[in-house]
Amino acid sequence: MKIKEIRAATLKLPQPAPSTSARRPAWSDNAEVANPVSRYPKYKALRSEWTPAWEQIGCVVVADDGTWGLGMTTHGAPVESIINDHLGPLLVGEDCMATEKLWDMMFRLTSPYSSGGMASYAISAVDLALWDLKGKLLGRPVYELLGGPTRDSMTCYATGNDTDWHMELGFKATKLACPYGPADGLRGLEGNEELVARTRELIGPHVELMLDCWMAFDLEFAVRLTERLRPYNLKWLEDCLMPEDFQGFAEMRKRVPWQTLATGEHWYTPLPFLSAVSGRVVDYLQPDIQWVGGVTATVKICHIAEAAGIGVIPHGGMNDAYGQHTCIAMPNVPMGEFFVGSAPGVRLSEGYRRTPGMAVPKDGYLVPNDAPGFGIELTLDDIENSAS
Repeated sequence: MKIKEIRAATLKLPQPAPSTSARRPAWSDNAEVANPVSRYPKYKALRSEWTPAWEQIGCVVVADDGTWGLGMTTHGAPVESIINDHLGPLLVGEDCMATEKLWDMMFRLTSPYSSGGMASYAISAVDLALWDLKGKLLGRPVYELLGGPTRDSMTCYATGNDTDWHMELGFKATKLACPYGPADGLRGLEGNEELVARTRELIGPHVELMLDCWMAFDLEFAVRLTERLRPYNLKWLEDCLMPEDFQGFAEMRKRVPWQTLATGEHWYTPLPFLSAVSGRVVDYLQPDIQWVGGVTATVKICHIAEAAGIGVIPHGGMNDAYGQHTCIAMPNVPMGEFFVGSAPGVRLSEGYRRTPGMAVPKDGYLVPNDAPGFGIELTLDDIENSAS
């Protein structure tokens, strides 16, 4: 079966208002979170004040017989242009089942302007659409095409600072967003420790606790904070340095050898993951399936890590059907991340900007949709009507 058409456009899916009532606003509505730009007061308070306003992108790949698959990613117009003006036209006429070949073609086609970054987002969208298409053509869910499920359900952890709500929902692991960084000095160290201490007291010793630092720290701040947090038994410290600072991660490993480290959300293509595994500088790899290069790249990363005995926990892996199918098929994915963006009291099925047909965790566990492809319940009319 040949590829007949590839097209990408901005995707704005309508989200119905929840029928359950919020008890209080979600923590994320106005929370300050440490970030790479926190040193500049103008942009310190809210991430939304400096991140680009690019929309979600939907990519449709259509086969000769009219069957189609849908892939999604972010970063709007720049990524849309890479797909529509470069990758799409060059892949038309290729075998739509040849996902390895097509991924390799896209990786090499984008090499003149780097296969990482924006190009990786574009590759991801096309690759995800191809896997969705392949599943529909074969009448099987994608996780079966990847070898079948490796467990009955995925254990999930909750991300966000409404920890009491996470516990009520039945999660047995939770991750905090770190509020302070180097620009806050000693008070920042103290404030971060106070948050972690309060949370550990709330959840007790038998719930796993992690801290997401979102690229906000320098090496000194990261080391000093890690030393202060040792009594609270963090499962991991995440994204504490800028993603390109490989030497910094190696130095972190030397200076705080007891602390489990996780990163990779902002690494693109499998290559930086190979470097990290080779140096054993981190303990958990966290590719984002919609950014790193799709299913094909994520599976490659899982195989690289598995050979070294390292776990892979994709960024937001339980927040979309793509991650859900891939995670449950990979034996070295011990659990999945679910970002809880809804307010306490609002059901997970209503409070997250989810794609129709996508499963949500129940009591801390998730079972993916078993429909063909990724089980996304959208029609071409739905997609075309939502495009802008």
